[in-house]
Amino acid sequence: MSRPTKGARLWRRPEKRNPDGSLRERAVWVIRDGSRKISTGCTSEDCTDAEPALGDYLASKYQPDRGRKRHPSEILVADVLTIYLTDVAPHRARENEIKQRALALDAWWEDSTLADVNGAKCRAYVEHRISQWWKSAKPDKTGNPPRTVTEAAARRELEDLRAAINHHRQEGYCSEIVSVTLPEKPLPRDASLTRSEAAQLLWAAWRAKQVMRDKVTLRAVGKHVARFILVGLYTGTRSQAICSAALTPAVGRGHVDLDAGVFHRLPIGRRQTKKRQPPVRIPDRLLAHMRRWRDRGISKTAVVEWCGKPVKKVRNSFDEAVGLA
Repeated sequence: MSRPTKGARLWRRPEKRNPDGSLRERAVWVIRDGSRKISTGCTSEDCTDAEPALGDYLASKYQPDRGRKRHPSEILVADVLTIYLTDVAPHRARENEIKQRALALDAWWEDSTLADVNGAKCRAYVEHRISQWWKSAKPDKTGNPPRTVTEAAARRELEDLRAAINHHRQEGYCSEIVSVTLPEKPLPRDASLTRSEAAQLLWAAWRAKQVMRDKVTLRAVGKHVARFILVGLYTGTRSQAICSAALTPAVGRGHVDLDAGVFHRLPIGRRQTKKRQPPVRIPDRLLAHMRRWRDRGISKTAVVEWCGKPVKKVRNSFDEAVGLA
C-alpha cells in the first residue's frame, strides 16, 4: 500500500537586487509543486511561519480515505494526520503549532500504516527527533551551537499522533484500538530568575539597538520586549496571552480593563482548556505603566505593540535580549 506522492516542498526564493545594489525583491518562502510555485508571503529566514501554509496546501491537494471500520493495516498514518488537521486542529488554540508537529510526524512515518504503530517504532521516532536540530537554529548567524529537538518536544508530537488516532477511531474509520507509546514526562522546571537577573534582562531588552551590516544603529528595537517582560513578571501570564491582550474586549483575544485594573486572560469566545487562564488583578505598579502606555499612544489597541501594531510573538527578540543579558 502506498500513499499518493506529495511532491510539494518549501523553497526559499532568494532576494533580488537592482544594478545599483538596492533591494528590488525580498527573499520569500514559496511552495514548489512540480512546475508550480505558490508564494506563502513569509519573508523570514525561519521557515516556521511558512510550514502551516505548506500543511494547508497538502491538505487541500490530497483527500484521505474515510472508509469505515477498516483494519489498521489498510490505514495510512498520513491519512490519520490529515483528517485530524481538517476536523480538529482548526478548533484548537494553536492550530499552526499543531500543523508544524504534524509535518514532523508525517516526514518520519511516511508510508507507514496504523499497524506499524507500536512501542518500538515510537521509541525509534523519539531517537530520530532528538538527533535533529530545530529548524529555527542559525549557528552560522548567531555563532551559538544549534539546539537539538528535546525529548519533551518529541513526546508532544507523539501526543498529537495519539490524539489523531483516537479521533480517527472515534469517527468509526478504524476497527481496532491502536496505542501510541510515549516517553516519560520530563521533570518540571524549577529554575527561576532572581530579582537582579530579572532587572538585568529587562534593562537589556530596553537598551537593545538595531544592527545593520554589523553596525549598531540608534534605533531601539527591544522596548516592546521590555513591556512584554514587565507584564510577564508582574502577572505570571503565558507568552501567547500577553501578546494577544487587547485594550478593549475583542473576540478571540484577552483584554485588560485599565479602569477596574483586571487582566482578563481567557480570549472571548474561547473555551477554557487545562491551561486555565483566570482573570488576574493587575498590580498597582504595572497598572500605572499600562495606563501611561495607553495615554502616550505607545499601546493603541494592544498591550504590547511593535511599530503601532499588535505583536504575534516575541520569541526571537526575547532570545536576543537573553543573549545580551
